[in-house]
Amino acid sequence: MAAKKKTAKSAPKNAFYAQSGGVTAVINASACGVIETARKHKNKIGKVYAGRNGIIGALTEDLIDTSKESAAAIRALRHTPAGAFGSCRYKLKSLEENRREYERLIEVFEAHNIGYFFYNGGGDSADTCYKVSQLSKAMGYPIQAIHVPKTVDNDLPITDNCPGFGSVAKYIAVSVREASFDVASMAKTSTKVFVLEVMGRHAGWIAAAGGLASDDDIDLPIVILFPEVTFDRDKFLKAVENKVRKYGYCSVVVSEGVKGPDGKFLSDQGLRDAFGHAQLGGVAPVVANIIKDGLGLKYHWGVADYLQRAARHIASKTDVDQAYAMGRAAVQFALKGENAIMPTIVRKSNNPYKWEVGKAPLSKVANVEKMMPANFITRDGFGITKACRNYLLPLIKGEDYPPYRNGLPRYVRLKNVAVPRKLKGKFEI
Repeated sequence: MAAKKKTAKSAPKNAFYAQSGGVTAVINASACGVIETARKHKNKIGKVYAGRNGIIGALTEDLIDTSKESAAAIRALRHTPAGAFGSCRYKLKSLEENRREYERLIEVFEAHNIGYFFYNGGGDSADTCYKVSQLSKAMGYPIQAIHVPKTVDNDLPITDNCPGFGSVAKYIAVSVREASFDVASMAKTSTKVFVLEVMGRHAGWIAAAGGLASDDDIDLPIVILFPEVTFDRDKFLKAVENKVRKYGYCSVVVSEGVKGPDGKFLSDQGLRDAFGHAQLGGVAPVVANIIKDGLGLKYHWGVADYLQRAARHIASKTDVDQAYAMGRAAVQFALKGENAIMPTIVRKSNNPYKWEVGKAPLSKVANVEKMMPANFITRDGFGITKACRNYLLPLIKGEDYPPYRNGLPRYVRLKNVAVPRKLKGKFEI
């Protein structure tokens, strides 16, 4: 009797992971969650390849072999800020508009036996991930696409909050409290008003965090300008004047996305980013000059800019834990056969704060922005309500300090070893 031939077992599919959009203090914690979880399932997921500079890495076949990194190096991602593999602002067009881009993705995925796609980003990234998830249907290539949520703007729908936001909120709340103490000490003979510009194009979540600086124990005069509230010059000046009259000084937190009565951003300089959005920034000096011209008060202004999203040294432990959990859940969902979804954070209770992992279909996430609820903003339009405070406080709680050496935090720099290219020719983007 002839012996049966042994059938060769096909190698498990590899995974592609990429970071997109503006990075955060905890996006690498999500990367850590993805890679560490995938390594525990080598029988189902082969290697994890990272895209150098996001989705561009896939299009140009510029992949990074994360298997070349030690377990200690990957573990250190959890406490390292920014994007370890490089990020990008690049939005895929529709299949009808640019079929060649999708064909290129398939070519690269096939060449490197990639069957899992994990895209770590915000709203535009969710849109890209959703489009990639449709590849198997439109072009006959099986690919499971899972979006890993990330955005300091906290504007993704369905999920209670977004990894990256809690740490920015903590940084802003701390900064506003410390700066307010500083201004208070100088107000008698010097600066009366400090203006801090924070990120937030359409949603005022980050600006709202500035309101946490003041509480029942430490009463501080703070005026917040939200994108959701149309800027009223006279009303604003009256609010600042009243604060200065009562306290002797005032701190103003202004979102970069604040709009005037004409519907235009106060800081819109006519420039556009890669996604076609208005390039904002510079609203703090605009508001400071309004204070100077309207009230004649001495002022200082500052722009938190990259500092607010890079500040891993003061990250929220809640945020770090959730960022890691989203990366881990993305892999777990993929192993269960899920496609075109995003892991979410589901809040179970405020006090004590409890949350769990959920999921949302990308069809309901892509290109949808979550604004601040009306009941989170005080009636005068310049502060946060108790409901908002109850929502925000759990997200900034806990410290997760990185290791320090010689007075400075120790962050990891990966080797980022390139995967040998298998395709001929270059792809222009």
